[in-house]
Amino acid sequence: MTGKNVLIICSDEHSRSALGCYGNSIVQTPALDKLAGKGMRFSRAYTPSPICVSARASLATGTHVHENQCWSSSQPFHGQHDSWMRRLRDHDHATVSVGKLHYRSGNDDNGFSEEILPMYLANDGKGWPHGLIRNPMPGFEEAREMAREVGPGESTYTEYDRGIASEASKWLRQSPKALKDKPWALFVSFISPHYPLIAPQEFFDLYSNAPMPETIAGGHNQKPDHPVLKEMAKFWDYDSHFDEETRDRAKRSYFGLCSFLDDNIRQVLEALEDSGSARDTVVIYITDHGEMLGNHGFWAKSVMYEDAVGIPLIMAGNEVPVGVNHTPVSLTDIAATVEGLVGLEVPKAKAPWQSRPLQSFINSPETERFILSEYHDGGSPTGFFMIRQGAWKYVYYAGIQPVQLFNLENDPDELEDLGESPDFENVRALMHEHLTSILDPEKVNAQAFADQAALVEQYGGRETILAMPGFNHTPVE
Repeated sequence: MTGKNVLIICSDEHSRSALGCYGNSIVQTPALDKLAGKGMRFSRAYTPSPICVSARASLATGTHVHENQCWSSSQPFHGQHDSWMRRLRDHDHATVSVGKLHYRSGNDDNGFSEEILPMYLANDGKGWPHGLIRNPMPGFEEAREMAREVGPGESTYTEYDRGIASEASKWLRQSPKALKDKPWALFVSFISPHYPLIAPQEFFDLYSNAPMPETIAGGHNQKPDHPVLKEMAKFWDYDSHFDEETRDRAKRSYFGLCSFLDDNIRQVLEALEDSGSARDTVVIYITDHGEMLGNHGFWAKSVMYEDAVGIPLIMAGNEVPVGVNHTPVSLTDIAATVEGLVGLEVPKAKAPWQSRPLQSFINSPETERFILSEYHDGGSPTGFFMIRQGAWKYVYYAGIQPVQLFNLENDPDELEDLGESPDFENVRALMHEHLTSILDPEKVNAQAFADQAALVEQYGGRETILAMPGFNHTPVE
């Protein structure tokens, strides 16, 4: 299965559960639903890390966070590792990005032949150094901003996304003809539905009378009592700033942003059709991570619950059959997928969890494949790791901490933690064996903390970092 061209459409913070084609009966995502209806929808796709910078580094390189060591929002990809973009460019493919990258800087060689309307890290490439301070944990006053910025309207982010749709559509209508027979890969990266949860009026109005889903485990007595998650909820203190009214408005705004995103994607896909290249192009839709939307007491991401770590992944195009695939897959698989689609030689993965072409699973699903996600960024007193296989999700927290275990087939809302149940000791042992076949979690955690401590010193120490301007989301500059 090859296609001369590849169009990757990426969003930011789009939970798998917030698309019609993934079973949400409230949200309106007609363009993505149509795309899924023409191709393959992966039902068990995951981010390699539920935070923007780390996830996007893994997306670029096809490697996991412990391999590329882009541990946090202040340790970005900057071309220091090989990437699918560079490999395509080296084989004379035009590789172009439009929109959010969240790499260090435009002064680096990030692998693209052209970067249009890019968003790099704030603070001159330093990103969010506050997240490096994890022992002892500081406060995060900016958390209050999320509940303040909800409802209908425009923001710098919605304006930015409109620009991305316009520039991507312009490129598609003009450049393929200019390139003639030269193959291309276009990475279109929107920022919606990332907060601020301000949705353009027409899209907010789609949900003005719609019933909103009940918050999962949203009551005080239902919130996680896991010691690490308790500390994280204290740092990412979004939920305490909401009341019943603003919580409801925030959900409507999030769904409105999902529909706004979908409409921008519609414009890009229409431009692809107008370009005459659609028959020679494989389209892939992904996001970097999900959004908790108040479930289990959390907003945003940074945890291993499905709404944060589970992502949509759709692939459509020439020779891509229509259907649903239940193989566990990851953003790390995108690198091998793109290289295989354009006809490059893809090195054989040494282990099943490493980057592999999605097309290899289409005719031969591997439902028992296990995949990894990990987190080493702000708000967490320790690193933690998720293994997903079959019905099971296992979360290991470095140090002397309880593990978590969920049976997602019987308990999709993750309400029953089996991490300490004597009845599932064998399952936990097997899942831990999978984890340690990939990495030593204690050594990886120690390395992440050591690298971050060195960067704290490089930036002038704890107090200097805490005095830097804070932000709740990357400003559009």
